Amino acid sequence: MRKMRRKGLASMAVQTVETTTTPGTSVDLGPASGLSCRECGERFPLGPIFACELCFGPLEVAYDLPVGDPEALREKIEAGPDNIWRYAPLLPVPADVASKPNLNPGWTKLVKADNLARELGVTGGLFIKDDSGNPTHSFKDRVVAQALEAARAFGFTTLSCSSTGNLAGAVGAAAARAGFRSCVFIPHDLEQGKVVMAAVYGGELVGIEGNYDDVNRFCSELIGDPLGEGWGFVNVNLRPYYGEGSKTLAYEICEQLGWVLPDQLVIPIASGSQLTKIDKGLQELIKLGLVEDKPYKIFGAQAEGCSPVSTAFKAGHDVVRPQKPDTIAKSLAIGNPADGPYVLDIARRTGGAVEDVNDEQVVDAIKLLARTEGIFAETAGGVTVGVTKKLVESGQLDPSLTTVVLNTGDGLKTLDAVAETSQATATIKPSLDAFRAAGLA
Repeated sequence: MRKMRRKGLASMAVQTVETTTTPGTSVDLGPASGLSCRECGERFPLGPIFACELCFGPLEVAYDLPVGDPEALREKIEAGPDNIWRYAPLLPVPADVASKPNLNPGWTKLVKADNLARELGVTGGLFIKDDSGNPTHSFKDRVVAQALEAARAFGFTTLSCSSTGNLAGAVGAAAARAGFRSCVFIPHDLEQGKVVMAAVYGGELVGIEGNYDDVNRFCSELIGDPLGEGWGFVNVNLRPYYGEGSKTLAYEICEQLGWVLPDQLVIPIASGSQLTKIDKGLQELIKLGLVEDKPYKIFGAQAEGCSPVSTAFKAGHDVVRPQKPDTIAKSLAIGNPADGPYVLDIARRTGGAVEDVNDEQVVDAIKLLARTEGIFAETAGGVTVGVTKKLVESGQLDPSLTTVVLNTGDGLKTLDAVAETSQATATIKPSLDAFRAAGLA
C-alpha cells in the first residue's frame, strides 16, 4: 500500500530528470556515491530523482564514508567551521562547500535546561537543542543548505518548495544569497510572521487556497510539467539531498555532549524526515567509531489536531492514515506525512514512542519553556516540550536518563499562539504611587 501511493511520484521524478540532468552525469557531491531505495535497495546514480523506478519507494543518499582512525576524523571535524560544513566529509557536498555563497547554518546551542528539568522531574540531564539560532530562525536552513548544493550540481536555476512557512523563508533567503531565482508555495492562511519572512527576500511567494497537502499536490503537478523545467524543488526532486541536512542535528548533539549518544530524544514530526535522518546520523556516527555504541530511544511528537503517526503508533498499525490538519502548530500540519511509516519503525525499534498534545498544552509548553529557560519556541517547540512533559508523566520517558528535546524554530514566527495570554501585567501612570496601587511593589 505504501508503494502504490508513490507510483505517480516515480513517473514525475523521471520526467524531471529528462528535463534537467541525465543520471550518471559526473557531479561532485563529496562522499555521496549514489542513491539507494529505502524499500528494495535498488541503486541509482546521483541525480535529481526521488523515487525508485522499480518499486516507487523513496530514495536516499548512499555514501563511501571515510574509514580509518576515528580520532583523526574527530579532530578534522572539530577544526572545521562553526556551521554544518564542519561535517562536510559525511555529507553530499563538495569539499570546498564552505567557500561557496550559502547561509552556513548550524552549530546552534545545546542548552542544559536545569530549570525545566526541575519542573518536569527529570534528573538525568535535560537539554534543549535550540535551532531558532539559524539564519532564518528554524532548522529548515540546514536542509535547504544541502539542497542548494545539489541544485548547483545539477544545473537548476530556480529554487522552489511547498511549505508550511519555515521552509519558504529558508528557500527565499538561501536563493537570494546564492543568486538563484526562488518561487515558493504556501497555504493561504499561514501565520502572518511567516508570510512576511518568506516574502521579504524578493522571490515569488504564492499562496494556495487549501492546506499543506493541497500545496504539495499542486507542486507535484508543476514538477511533472514543462513549466517546471530547471526548477529544483528542495523537498521533491532534491529531497534525498535535502533530507541529509537533518543528520547534522544528530552530529552536533553528539559532539556537543562530548561525542556521546544521548539516551533519549524528543523530535517533532511534520513529514517525519527530520526524525528519520537524525536516526540515520546517529547510526553513521556509531559505524564510523565517532561515538560508542549504546541503546538510545527516539520519541516522536505531534499536535493532536494533526497526529496521523501518533494515531497509528497507539493503534499498533503500520499504515499511517491521512488526516485533515486542525491545529495551531501549522509547521507540523502535514496530514499525509511521507516518512510516517519509517517513523513508526524507528520508534518501535529504539523502544521509543509517538505521542501528541492538544493546542492548549502546546501553548502551556511554549510558556513553560520561556519561563524556565528564556527560550521562546514556536508552536513546534511547544509540541516537543509538551510531549516530553506528557511522556514523563506517563512513565514512557525515563527521567533518570540524558534527554535532548528539539526546538526547531523561533516563537516570534508564531506570536498569535500566545498573544492572548501574554500581555502587559499592568498599565500605570508614571508614578511610584501608581506602582504601589497596582500591587507591584
